[in-house]
Amino acid sequence: MSMDYREYILDHYRDPRNYGKLEHPDVHCEDSNPLCGDQLGIDLQFEGDRVTAVRFQGRGCAISQASASMLSEMIEDKSVEEVIALGKDDVLEALGIPISPARTKCAFLSLRVLHRALAIAGLEHPKEDEDE
Repeated sequence: MSMDYREYILDHYRDPRNYGKLEHPDVHCEDSNPLCGDQLGIDLQFEGDRVTAVRFQGRGCAISQASASMLSEMIEDKSVEEVIALGKDDVLEALGIPISPARTKCAFLSLRVLHRALAIAGLEHPKEDEDE
């Protein structure tokens, strides 16, 4: 792992972007990773077909929390269509490091919660996930 990406992940972990709760979210979803105890909740607000605000709260390892912070930056002010298109490769690219099979559930927790939130909002049909 390069020092630059290690520092980037730790920066997102120590100073998460979009951390907190929205006062009146259009949708809220939360989930956890029972294997390691990571927990994550996401609030979203929409205006038309755009994500206008995102906040997350959670606790867990640096990978799960940094992934949530990075993902929150990736989706803010994006169209719902663009957000739906985000997948595991996008999260791995944002992290910039190889993730071991044991850590993939940590890395993808925020993505799973995001897609479930979109499904709850009626904006996306749930997908089968081979990692669940």
